[in-house]
Amino acid sequence: MGTDITGRFAPSPTGRMHLGNVMCALLSWLDAKSTGGVWRLRIEDIDRQRCKREYAMQLIDDLLWLGLPWDGEVVWQSERSEIYQQYLDYLTDLGLTYHCNCTRNDLLASSAPHEADGRIVYPGTCRDKGLSEGAVRIRVPERLEATNGDFIVQRRDGTWAYQLAVVIDDALMGITHVVRGRDLKTSVPQQEFLYDVFGFCKPKFLHHPLLCNMTGQRLCKRDRSLDLGILRKKYLPEEIIGYLAYRTGLVRDYSAIGVKELLDVFSWCKIPDGDIMIDGDCLPVSVGPSSENLSS
Repeated sequence: MGTDITGRFAPSPTGRMHLGNVMCALLSWLDAKSTGGVWRLRIEDIDRQRCKREYAMQLIDDLLWLGLPWDGEVVWQSERSEIYQQYLDYLTDLGLTYHCNCTRNDLLASSAPHEADGRIVYPGTCRDKGLSEGAVRIRVPERLEATNGDFIVQRRDGTWAYQLAVVIDDALMGITHVVRGRDLKTSVPQQEFLYDVFGFCKPKFLHHPLLCNMTGQRLCKRDRSLDLGILRKKYLPEEIIGYLAYRTGLVRDYSAIGVKELLDVFSWCKIPDGDIMIDGDCLPVSVGPSSENLSS
């Protein structure tokens, strides 16, 4: 029996997916599919300088290779500029936006980092200047000023900011469950504020631990030894999925396993609270030649 749960995976195609991205996709897919829900794919490619179409197509191929199919058509943020503009105009009509010409160096010189996580909170320097050019910020209520500040919804070069685009897209796509890394937990108050302003229903936010190297730094696309370009040459998809299932506590022992076999054992109660430390190229030794090698 299906449920009303709709999840999504929303990667930015700035390079090859790494093992941490795969873990996020897997947990999001299991969260939706274990209850008969829907899982959507959105490509967050609004940063035209860093995002490349070939990365996006490789990402799509990687998901299919891993056995993580999505429902419906792929949504491309680069094709939704008119939608974002409509909602920005709505915010402007409400008197909630203003232009800002502060640089990052200006903010570093004038603001102390937020005590909790070191973020720079915008002090409202341009709030009442009446500027006609620059980045566009949104006025937040007093309860958010100290912890979040007026945040950017459109950059000075016209690029749509993550906070605006992700809220609009999740709402219009009917997303009910947002699964992502705990590093994005600080964005929840900003996004919930936008949900309230637009009158959207808020999703349930679920933040999973991060995969980190032995120095405590989260995996990124610079960690080439753990990206799919390398891993696909060395392992079967079931080996990668089995390793992540083992490290996230979904299964007690490591074994190669397909994603569908995890549907009956998935539970957020099993996922550890703390980040998961991995040491370099740490997957178990392959039990067989990779599918790519077999097809070559």
